[in-house]
Amino acid sequence: MKLLVAGGCGFLGSNYISYVLKTHPKDQIICVDIADINILLAKHKKRFKYIKANATNKKDIFAIVEKEKPDYIINFVDVNKRAQEFSNYAKTNILSTTTLLDACTKYGIKKYHQVSTAEVYGEVPLGRETYYTEKSPLHPLTQYAASKASSDLMAMSYHDTFHVPVVISRSVNVYGPYQKLDRQIPSQIIKVAKGEKLDIYGSGADIRDWIHVNDYVKAIDLVTRKGKEGEVYNIGSHNEIRSIYLVRIILNESDKSEDLIVYHENRRGAERRNSLDYSKIEKELKWSPKIEFADGIKDTIAWYTKKSDELK
Repeated sequence: MKLLVAGGCGFLGSNYISYVLKTHPKDQIICVDIADINILLAKHKKRFKYIKANATNKKDIFAIVEKEKPDYIINFVDVNKRAQEFSNYAKTNILSTTTLLDACTKYGIKKYHQVSTAEVYGEVPLGRETYYTEKSPLHPLTQYAASKASSDLMAMSYHDTFHVPVVISRSVNVYGPYQKLDRQIPSQIIKVAKGEKLDIYGSGADIRDWIHVNDYVKAIDLVTRKGKEGEVYNIGSHNEIRSIYLVRIILNESDKSEDLIVYHENRRGAERRNSLDYSKIEKELKWSPKIEFADGIKDTIAWYTKKSDELK
């Protein structure tokens, strides 16, 4: 099996590549990314092919797909930084999707996996035992989420119109080793370690469902290999944690005082809760999360505290 992993140098893509190399050692992997290889992939650099290219560049992507002839394409390409104009999200998230799908159409790829996010569904009401399913309507609240929802719809339109074998996965928040330090959990761990202030928006009552990256990549691999084309699969864990509790867990594990917490006005467009029903992937692909949040976050705090100097 030959897999082309677009955006493979990011947190999710690199962890996925590492998982595949360990679990399916006979597979061939082509990592395509405009970014350089990170420290996780550097450990495996002799076992996969890295091509520095922008997934939005149609000429380059077509040349790569024509030469390498991958069986599957997994699209991890993702720009998710606040305060950007929508055009910046569109240029990367949407254009990379259409470029890769055009390559699938021309070269007859066996499976295209669009890696998406729970944010496309919008906000789950607080105080209710409700979860978004794969059939829930898309209601993105941010420009980033709108770009991801657009990409999902575009992918499914290629399936319906050109019969591209598309599968889509949508996940809750992922945490674990090798994530960039500007992301929520790593940044908070490092700030606590340095005794710096921690920012909480609103009262910290917003809720996020967290899944460990080791559970996540197993789900991604199952959706890629066994997911039914034309279908969407939610990836969740029901580890719902309020932002204030997450900060307190990190402070407690690091033996630091809550005096480090600084409260700010809530950000516009921020979801108050996201959580997914993952019964479909559990039933059809026999996947379920295994790592309890209490164990995963403890290990993650220890890992970042030790490895922070190696990360960017």
